[in-house]
Amino acid sequence: MTLPDFFKELKKRNPLLYNFGWFNVILLVIAIVLCTVDNTQITGINAWIKPMKFAISITVYAWTFGWILHYIPNQKQINFISRGVVICMLVENSLIFMQAARGVRSHYNITTVFDIAVFNTMGIFILINTFIILYTIILFFQKIELETPLLWAWRAGLIFFFLGGISGGIMAGALHHTIGAADGGPGLPFLNWSTLAGDLRSPHFITMHGLQAIPLTTLLFFRSSRSLVLLFSVAYLGLCLWLHWLAFSGIPVISI
Repeated sequence: MTLPDFFKELKKRNPLLYNFGWFNVILLVIAIVLCTVDNTQITGINAWIKPMKFAISITVYAWTFGWILHYIPNQKQINFISRGVVICMLVENSLIFMQAARGVRSHYNITTVFDIAVFNTMGIFILINTFIILYTIILFFQKIELETPLLWAWRAGLIFFFLGGISGGIMAGALHHTIGAADGGPGLPFLNWSTLAGDLRSPHFITMHGLQAIPLTTLLFFRSSRSLVLLFSVAYLGLCLWLHWLAFSGIPVISI
C-alpha cells in the first residue's frame, strides 16, 4: 500500500480522526515556526519543543485509532471512541500550547492556582482518555473480523498503549520525570531524555508506541503466525520493563 492509498483509505474509514490528525499536523507546523522566532526557554529547552512532540504524538494516535476502529462492527461504538479521543486530545494540546505561549511548564506545574487548575484539567482528560483506551481493548477482545495474527498484534499493541499510561501517572504524581537529577538537564536532541540520569519519559514513550511497533512488525514479518506475534510481544514487554528499571535506577538510556 502506498502512502496516498493509506490516507485515502484512512479518510474513508474514519473522517473525524483523519481530519483531526491533519489538524495536529498544522499545529506542528505552527509550533515549528514559533520555535524559530520565540527564544523562550522552559526547563532548558525552547518552549515550543514540547508542543511539537505532542502534536506529532497525537497525530499518530489519531491516525492509528482512525485505522483500527474500522474493525469494530458497531458504528455507534466507533463514533463514541472517535469523539472521545478528539475531545480529550484537543483539551490536552490546547493547554500545552497555551502554557508554552505563557512561557511556563504545562506538566507538573503547581506554581499558581491557575497552573494547578491547568495541570489538573489535563490529568482529568488523560484519565478519561485512558478509560476510552480500556473500552477499546475490551471491544477488541470480542468478535473482530481480522486475520488472527494481526488481530493479536493489535490487541497486544492496545494493551501496551494502556500500560504506557502507568509511567505517565507516576510522573504526574511525582511532579517530575527525571530520577537522580532535576528536570531540565542535558538530554537527547529533540526527545530531551536525560543523558545524566534516569528518565521515565523513555519507557513511557516506548511502551505506549507498542501500539504501532507490534502491528507494524507483524505486518512485515509475522503475518502468518500468531505464536511469533505473541513471542515478539513478550520480547517487547521485556524491553519496556528493562527501560523502566533503568529509569528507576537513575540510569540514562543513552549517556552522552
